Amino acid sequence: MAMKRRRTMLMLMVLGHLASALEVPLDLPQPPTITHQSPKDYIIDPRESIVIHCEAKGKPHPSFSWTRNGSHFDVDEHPNFQMKSQSGTLVVDISRERAETFEGQYQCTARNKHGTALSNNIVVRQPRSPLWSKEKIKPIIIQEGVSLVLPCRPPAGFPPPIVFWMDNNFQRLPQSKRVSQSLNGDLFFSNVLRQDSRDDYICYARFPRTQTIQQKQPISVKVLNQDPVDERRPTFLTPSVPSSSKMVLRGQVLEMECIAEGLPTPDITWAKVGGDLPATRTSFLHHHKTLRIANVSEADAGEYQCTARNKHGSVGHTIGVTVKAAPYWISGAPRNLVMAPGENGVLTCRASGTPKPDIQWAINGMAIENSPKDPSRKVEDDTIIFSQVQTGSSAVYQCNISNQYGYLLANAFVNVLSEPPRVLTPANKVYQVIRNQPALLDCTSFGSPIPKITWFKDSRSGTLDAETHTTHDNGTLEIGVAQPKHGGKYTCVARNSLGIYENHVHLEVKEPTRILKQPEYRVVQRGRSVVFECKVKHDSSLVPTMTWLKDHSELPDDDRFLVDSDSLTISDVTESDAGVYTCIMNTTLDQDSASAELTVVERPEPPTDLELTDQEKRSVQLTWIPGDEHNSPIQKFVIQYEDTLHHHRGHWHNLTEVPGTKTTAHLKLSPYVHYTFRVLALNSMGVSRPSFPSKMYKTEAAAPDDNPTDVHGFGTEHDNLVISWKPLTGLQANGPGLHYRVMWRQKVMDSDWTAVTVANNSKFVVSTTPTFAPYEIKVQAENDYGAAPEPAIAHGYSGEDLPVAAPESVQAYVLNSSLAEVHWEPVPHKLIRGYLKGYKVYYWRDGSLHKHHPHHAEKQILTFSGNHSHGKLPGLHPFSLYSFNVRVFNGKGEGPPSATQQFETPEGVPGIPSSLTVTNTNLDSLSLEWQPPHELNGVLTGYTLKYQPVNSSNEWGPEEELALAANESSVTLLDLKFSTRYKFYLNAKTHKGAGPAVTMEAVTITDEALVTHGDDHVGTGLSAPPASPFGSLNSSLGEDGPLISWEYWGLEKSIYLEYIVDDSKQGEGGDGVWRQELVNGSRNFVLRGLKEGLSYRVRLVAKGHADQELHRSQELTVTVPAVASRQVDIATQGWFIGLMCAIALLILILLIICFIQRNKGGKYPVKEKEDAHTDPEFQPMKDEDCTFGEYSDNDDHKPLKGSRTPSSGTVKRDNSDDSLVDYGEGGDGQFNEDGSFIGEYSGKSGSRDTAEGHESSEAPSPINIINSLNSFV
Repeated sequence: MAMKRRRTMLMLMVLGHLASALEVPLDLPQPPTITHQSPKDYIIDPRESIVIHCEAKGKPHPSFSWTRNGSHFDVDEHPNFQMKSQSGTLVVDISRERAETFEGQYQCTARNKHGTALSNNIVVRQPRSPLWSKEKIKPIIIQEGVSLVLPCRPPAGFPPPIVFWMDNNFQRLPQSKRVSQSLNGDLFFSNVLRQDSRDDYICYARFPRTQTIQQKQPISVKVLNQDPVDERRPTFLTPSVPSSSKMVLRGQVLEMECIAEGLPTPDITWAKVGGDLPATRTSFLHHHKTLRIANVSEADAGEYQCTARNKHGSVGHTIGVTVKAAPYWISGAPRNLVMAPGENGVLTCRASGTPKPDIQWAINGMAIENSPKDPSRKVEDDTIIFSQVQTGSSAVYQCNISNQYGYLLANAFVNVLSEPPRVLTPANKVYQVIRNQPALLDCTSFGSPIPKITWFKDSRSGTLDAETHTTHDNGTLEIGVAQPKHGGKYTCVARNSLGIYENHVHLEVKEPTRILKQPEYRVVQRGRSVVFECKVKHDSSLVPTMTWLKDHSELPDDDRFLVDSDSLTISDVTESDAGVYTCIMNTTLDQDSASAELTVVERPEPPTDLELTDQEKRSVQLTWIPGDEHNSPIQKFVIQYEDTLHHHRGHWHNLTEVPGTKTTAHLKLSPYVHYTFRVLALNSMGVSRPSFPSKMYKTEAAAPDDNPTDVHGFGTEHDNLVISWKPLTGLQANGPGLHYRVMWRQKVMDSDWTAVTVANNSKFVVSTTPTFAPYEIKVQAENDYGAAPEPAIAHGYSGEDLPVAAPESVQAYVLNSSLAEVHWEPVPHKLIRGYLKGYKVYYWRDGSLHKHHPHHAEKQILTFSGNHSHGKLPGLHPFSLYSFNVRVFNGKGEGPPSATQQFETPEGVPGIPSSLTVTNTNLDSLSLEWQPPHELNGVLTGYTLKYQPVNSSNEWGPEEELALAANESSVTLLDLKFSTRYKFYLNAKTHKGAGPAVTMEAVTITDEALVTHGDDHVGTGLSAPPASPFGSLNSSLGEDGPLISWEYWGLEKSIYLEYIVDDSKQGEGGDGVWRQELVNGSRNFVLRGLKEGLSYRVRLVAKGHADQELHRSQELTVTVPAVASRQVDIATQGWFIGLMCAIALLILILLIICFIQRNKGGKYPVKEKEDAHTDPEFQPMKDEDCTFGEYSDNDDHKPLKGSRTPSSGTVKRDNSDDSLVDYGEGGDGQFNEDGSFIGEYSGKSGSRDTAEGHESSEAPSPINIINSLNSFV
């Protein structure tokens, strides 16, 4: 559709180019051309001056004159008239005279030396709004049901007035298919009703041009209801005859009306006889009483029929329509003709009309018959033929076509010129077009003779493809489907016999704008947010503009609407936000748009206007008006009631539901209830608020309709009968004084009913009844207004007692070693004395059939519900003696047991051996010992031992099997492979078969057996404790943490070191989780990152194949010593450097004092020793950097006990400055009698390592400096 619209616009552009091809540049001589004039009918606006337009162009510029009513009109002689400069436009000042003074027919003439052009005859008229003629209107008194016409008859004005009916309050009177206004303004009633009575039916006439409204005298109508009018078939009020005719002009609007009366009000339908109504131009007004056809054409002529119909019949009316036509152009008005001397041409003035119009030609405003003869001109009806025209033949020709309905006047000049070609399109103009769209490149030219246009691309040698390029008559080049390859420079060349002219233009082909992600339909609840996305792709060289519209208009000026580059967000959505949202992406060349609808939903509004009608004793009709459904259809209405007689206020009950399409409900009611109703609406979003309650509706009391339900009879004691029932609700009571008549009798022949009355209770106890006797029971509801219908009979039994007999003929049948079946004769029903619940079998194991195996097991009970005579006892022990008895039980309890019976179970397979251990392991042999099963389940006949080797890849070797005697408990296996893992399976046997096996694994090694306990076959049984494959586990403290070392002789490849904080010593220091480190084939591992001051439990774990348990070593406790926290490296801090300099200065002063004292007091012993053993590495303090030379104590480098010494033979001292050595408390130095320190200051210089030299470059600790100072002093 969009492509078709674009091609239509393209053709209009081409036609426009063709029309403008005859435009003569204004710098060339040419006759006048009228460019603007007022319409033929000019209606004066009394508030403004009259402006009659007349504009023209020509070379030389034309002069103007006017005629009024056919006579020359001298503008200068009329002071109220003024003609604009360089224009023929008249401006008339009407403020000083009456407007009608200036009415008349005006015509403008524009002339220069090449010809004369005429304007249309412009008729100037004053609008008129005459007053309504005064009349006295009598009140209208009319019987209900008859028809009525209220006449309006507005005064004739110019233009005709707009008529409407209102009341005294200026409110428009409501109209419907029963009451409507006709085209002439009368008000028609098809039949009147009582509500039509009023005193202010007022007809108004509004005259738009004079801005006035005229009012008719009010009409009073009184409708009586004395004699009812019978219903009747329709008849027409207008038109009043069976057929009529109507004439309409082509292009105008055709309006036809049919107004009928009848009872009930008739419906009007329209049809065209022998044809169809034009769908796109047809509309119906005034409730289908008026047919309107716009832009009438000759094809709309014919007969139209309107039909009025009600249930009593129909009536029709035929309207014959004739279409006339004022003159209209067939192929457009005649066009200006430019010719070169000696050329030929044709001037055509072709029009049509009904009746056929007359054609008159004029030249320069003079009838052509009266003009000088011209041999080069020939007139043939609507055509003038020119041949061999000569210079000086230029003139303006007028063509006047008229009939009785109007006229057409057109000017067309003939201009004879000799002019070389010129291109009027601007040079180097850039055309931009979207890919795949048509491209039009202009080459508007002028020349006489008319130039021929030729197009080239890029260069004069580049010819254009005729299939994709079309050159139109006006010189425009069209490219039907533009592609990027079509972009570039184009040259158009215009040439005629007098010369040649070329012009260059440029074409750029752009990518189209496309919406990649369109906004989608949204349904959102009120108060929430919604986002519409609109992602767009466009040509990068074009500037896009995103615009959002709501319902084809701008977005509301609201902060809730947030527009981003590719989305629209609406927050806190309201119902007014619902609508169609359109995103439009515009560029200078194209646009794309997409729309989506927003529907705002919410819970419905509560229903209103509850009304009770059709009130009966047991029913009422409830009607209501639904509330706003908020775009989500109402699914159903829930009707609730409140009973203030039996319940507190505010206690509402659901009564019924009706579909959402209904607004009434017929409610069935109960007697003796004070009803108040309310209605709730339900849609997909939820339930509305309740409506306002209806008026209270009270129903009269009556006897109960129903009896109590769930009537039961049962006993709680052996000599009573309890009768219970579900009481009636207050709604079911139907009246005051509700009570119950309870009746019962024993279910025997000729038994009489016993009755009691019970109130405010739901049960009654009958005493002294026989045990478990059947009874018939009835409970009837009664109130002060009577009794309910006869109740149904219920059945029950009096109370139960314990059974008095035991089952007989009890015997057992053994089915296999673990299952037996017990049989018995059922106890007679009368001896059960109650409801039979079932039988219970008590059984217990007396012991095994082996000697010296007594067993005292607890009794077990199996219950068989219902009337059974046998049951199975599962899960018995083989080779055992069992005792049992049987008892019957009812709702009261169990009866006496039957005589105790016994049965024996046969042998079964034995249990798993109690244990399996390995002893005396050698290089190629080992011994196994075991214990027999705890559960022999028969007489043991022997053991079966199976074993097979397992290699390091967990692959199984060949299996060996040994049969062992029942009295054996050990065996020695010879010729086994050295250092090989074996898996063993041992099971015991009876005559019934072999039992489950106990399994284990063992390894043949040099020193000791490595034994692991594997899973047994059935997940039970015992085995020897596994021996650990780990040897000694040791630890030592190193620089990076504790070093754990161990020995391992196992075959497993996955070895883990596990450690955990020892919570028993550390309080809350641990988190209870074992951490793992994979160590595999290594024999030592350093635990890094342990917390100082904590103890850790450490162990090793070896993982084997899937069937093997984990091997764990013994646990080792490792304690990490507490060390003072490391100081932050502050050696580069400014304050620290300043502090060190101050300390150094202080030390320097002290040293000076020290040396002075020495010089005075002689040498100390330590001084002599210092002189004898001068440390070559000791350096005095340097003044320039305030630092001391290196000082070290060999004791500082001694490793901790148990630590490993690095291979380099050196140990770096810890970075902490808080060691005891630094404080002078941890070395081996001694003090002499005077307190001087006599220990060695330093070790040999040769013992220093290069690494220590690097360490000495660090800033010295203040503590070390003070200690060094103490050693000097």
